[in-house]
Amino acid sequence: MKNLLALLVVLTASFTVHAQFPKSLKDAAGKLGGSGASGLSNDEVIAGLKEALGKGAERSVLKSSALDGFWKNDLIRIPFPPEAEKMKSTLNSIGMSKQVDEFELTMNRAAEDAAKEALPILREAVLGMSVGDGFAILKGGESAATKYLSEKTTTLLREKFAPIVANSTKKVALTSYWTPLASSYNKAGKFTGAKAVDPDLDAYVTQKAIDGLFTLIGQEEAKIRQDPTARTSDLLRKVFGN
Repeated sequence: MKNLLALLVVLTASFTVHAQFPKSLKDAAGKLGGSGASGLSNDEVIAGLKEALGKGAERSVLKSSALDGFWKNDLIRIPFPPEAEKMKSTLNSIGMSKQVDEFELTMNRAAEDAAKEALPILREAVLGMSVGDGFAILKGGESAATKYLSEKTTTLLREKFAPIVANSTKKVALTSYWTPLASSYNKAGKFTGAKAVDPDLDAYVTQKAIDGLFTLIGQEEAKIRQDPTARTSDLLRKVFGN
């Protein structure tokens, strides 16, 4: 009888504690116990993100590296350096409009050529994603995956893009005197108060090419996060549907 009474006391205490246990702590305990409330495992999250990033990177590279991928896309088209608009106006006023147009076209062609080299670098970053990276990306906001790729690859992309851009921009006569022209303009600006322009044109084009590529990758990420029809596999539907 005493043993039965003791058992009843223990069961009653256990029930009372469970009923009063804070819901947040219960949830946390459930998540620590395995796949969590969403039913997603670590492996599924990583695999889903790798699939999403891989597909997004591939589509973005194909778009940006195609003929007119930069030139006819207003979102990523590379303009005459904004800080040099006064210089552009001056060149146009002295009958060099054709050269300016050709120069702008060549900058965009250089970016399209460079983008062709991006996919292996992006793929390597995707393959190197860790479990910690995966959960941070999944819950990190609309552009977390794009930001992850940018942080992991920008330095390598710049090294890869720079010589391609330099080779392409040399094809246009205007670039051969961009540096001395920009330098002279900057010297005069010290007296006129005009904003200085960057004489390193290749660095400008290289950075714009990288920015454009990640703009497209960001679009692809947003589609998968926001549009259920863009989740083209069971894994993507499971990971991003949660």
